[in-house]
Parts: sequence; structure tokens; C-alpha cells
Amino acid sequence: MTREEEQKVFLDQLVEHRFFIPMDSPGLFARTSKFENLIKGLEEFIVKATGEEEVTYFPPVMPRKILEKSGFMDSMPHLAGLVSCFCGNERSLLELKEQLAKGEDWSAFLSMTDLSHAPAACYPLYPTCTGTLPPGGRLVHLGTTCFRHEPSPDPTRMQSFRMRELVRIDTPDNVLKWRESWFERAIQFLQDLGLNPERVEASDPFFGRGGRVMANNQREQKLKFELVVKVYEAGPSLAVMSLNYHQDHFGKQFEIKTVDGETAHSGCMGFGLERIVLALIQRHGFSPDSWPKQVRELLSH
Repeated sequence: MTREEEQKVFLDQLVEHRFFIPMDSPGLFARTSKFENLIKGLEEFIVKATGEEEVTYFPPVMPRKILEKSGFMDSMPHLAGLVSCFCGNERSLLELKEQLAKGEDWSAFLSMTDLSHAPAACYPLYPTCTGTLPPGGRLVHLGTTCFRHEPSPDPTRMQSFRMRELVRIDTPDNVLKWRESWFERAIQFLQDLGLNPERVEASDPFFGRGGRVMANNQREQKLKFELVVKVYEAGPSLAVMSLNYHQDHFGKQFEIKTVDGETAHSGCMGFGLERIVLALIQRHGFSPDSWPKQVRELLSH
């Protein structure tokens, strides 16, 4: 089978076995309790594996100025999602209704608000860290629902998805040591679930010709690693976790300082919740009650 055929078969099976309900838009699904119970178990396992019980949950939208300040619109504008609303008067509302009744484009009646969707779980965190960090920096366990405008027939590549992240903000040495300490632990985390991960150098999906230069620089400096697993026989492996080093990018943009007055560096480790669960389904089958005992025990809640 081709990769496209494998994707369709997998999606059809997820629907047939009542994990997903399609929503007539690529990469957007309703999830049943059968799927959500696996997500809940995975989240609890992440807490146990990381030892970070206090979790900060951000809403799925954030102030648009965070998106602008982060540089996301410079590097990945094709993935951004902005919140627009109708802010007109009664006359323009009537015109909007006429356009709707005709089945015509009515987007001209909407205005951009000061909100955007969160493209990554860590973005809303950095403005809360502006100023001087406490001694030893900060380590934050957070989660949110992210959005990226990336419609795809592949059920593992969603437009709306959930992330758990550990974010470390401190001196360069401390951030890099923290990331390095997770290289083997992250692999073991996935192996305990019966997956066979591989750590690979990676880059973000930057836009355009300049984006290719940024991606090459990111790989050369080893700023991003992904843990990937095989889901489809045809095509590349699926990234289910990432370990990233941002250098001083967010420290500069959001004026975050170490106790010594230096610009703070940051790094993060991300868990793609839906992707991990989908990899588990593909690996162990469509009946979670028959999964290996160790996996069932780790995901029990």
C-alpha cells in the first residue's frame, strides 16, 4: 500500500472501532471516551515519569501579541490561527446574512481580534516569566490544546491537538544539562509503553526559502531532536516527542533574566498526546483491554 492508502485504512479503523468521529474537515475529529481514557492514563503516566505533579493549564487561545513577539509569524505564518469576530453594526449584519444566504464569502465582515490560537504549549508561558528568575531558574510542567493550520488526511497529523511540555528556563549550561538528562529517559518512557523510538535530529516546518536556511541552521546547531516511531510502513516515521533548545530567543523577546542579570535561555520537552496514543493503538491493536499487561498498568487511572 502507498502511504496515502495506509492513512485511509488507519483512519477508517479508528472510526470503525469508535476512537474517532470525523468532523468533515481534514485533521479534525471528535474523540470518544474510549480514546480519552487512554489520553487520561497517558497524562498520569507523564506525571509519574517526570515527577512534576503541579501542572499549569493554559487555554487554547492567547493574546495575539505573544504570537507576534515570539517570531512565529516570521518563521511559520502558514501554520498560524488567528481569532476573528463580527464587530459591525446592524446594517453590516444584514449584509452578512445576505452573503450567507447566497452561499458567498462573508469573511470581509469579520475583524481580527487581539487573540490567537496557541501553536505550541509553551508560548503562553514566557510572558509570565518576564523579569528576574528565581535562583535555579524555572521548570514548568504545562499543557494546552494547540492549533496549527495544517489540514491533512493523515489521522496522526491533526489541526487541533494537545501537548504536555516541560519547560526549563535558566542559564545556557543548566538548560542544556537538563535537556541532555532527558535524552535516555525519554526513550525509556516510550519503550516502557512498548514502542520502539529512535532519536533523530530535526527542524521546525519553517516557511519558504528563508525557512530552509533556518531549518538547516537548527539542524547544524542540534537545537531540536525528535523521538520518532514507525506507524506506517510507507513514508517517514512519526514524531511523538521533541527535545528543543531555544537558546536565548524567548529570553530576549520576553525580557527574562537569570539571577546574574544575563538573558535567560530556555528549552522544552514536548509530549504529543494524541500522537503517542495513536502510535500505541497502531502498535498494540484496537482493543486496549488486550494490550500487554505492563502497558495497561502504566496507563491505568
